[in-house]
Amino acid sequence: MALSQEHISYETEDGRARITLNRPEKRNALSIALLKEMHDALWEADNDKDVHCVILRGAGKSFSAGYDLTPGYNATAAGADEGKTYRNGGIYANPTIDDDIWRLEQGQRLRMALFDMHKPSIAQVHGYCLAGGTDIALLCDMVIAADDATIGFPPARDLGSLPNQMWLYNCGPQWAKRLLLTGDTVTGEEAALIGLVLKSVPADLLEAEVEGLATRMSKIDPDLLAANKRIVNLGIELMGGRTLQRIAAENDARGHLAPGTLAFRKNAQEKGLKAALKERDGDFGDGRARVRGPETRDENGKLI
Repeated sequence: MALSQEHISYETEDGRARITLNRPEKRNALSIALLKEMHDALWEADNDKDVHCVILRGAGKSFSAGYDLTPGYNATAAGADEGKTYRNGGIYANPTIDDDIWRLEQGQRLRMALFDMHKPSIAQVHGYCLAGGTDIALLCDMVIAADDATIGFPPARDLGSLPNQMWLYNCGPQWAKRLLLTGDTVTGEEAALIGLVLKSVPADLLEAEVEGLATRMSKIDPDLLAANKRIVNLGIELMGGRTLQRIAAENDARGHLAPGTLAFRKNAQEKGLKAALKERDGDFGDGRARVRGPETRDENGKLI
């Protein structure tokens, strides 16, 4: 099939498909248009018998810094006539709760291809992997991060709940709560310590590490890879994993009605998004959690 590659790039080589989020000027912010291209590329790779696995990565300095919150950028539903909005969306809009759930589920259906496809996937995480970036990374079968990557969901502080919820199945309930109840971040190295990612390596060795794993999987019959991926994912489903993803979208819509979320929207409208984010995160210092050792902080809230 002919793939649109305005927001991603797609290539196949030596038994692997590489899907690169390609909006480096926006730190690979996720829009509906990008997610649609990623979704289509994932199913193309899944259909290609020469592809054994998929590598998902980001161009430029980051994997993905989150969802694109540009006013109006995601307001038009995918497939709608240009300029015609079927469901209002975005942090500046005032949708009904059903509109909000519909919009959140739209994005979730596009992301869930990572979980549902037969071929295994590896997230190659460097730089920032925040908010929506974690939503797609944690749906991959394995995540390999640079030691100095920054991973977390700061919008949990005042933009709602998480529209995907794979944290519980990777790092367990206590660390999931520790990070989601504060919006704090961990490094790639710390994420590996708590099981949020498979492992971390020095940044200059990240690509080689991921490609080496892809090479090993390229030696395995893809039908066997599918069988072994899918039995594990079925186990996650039996533990409620798939249902939890659906509930996560509705729960995020609930979170959007919280007074703190409504106050943030108002602040963003009046002062601009950048100023609102700066004001939100200012009280959190460097915004980091510490996995090992006490969280001793200076007067500015930065870890010592």
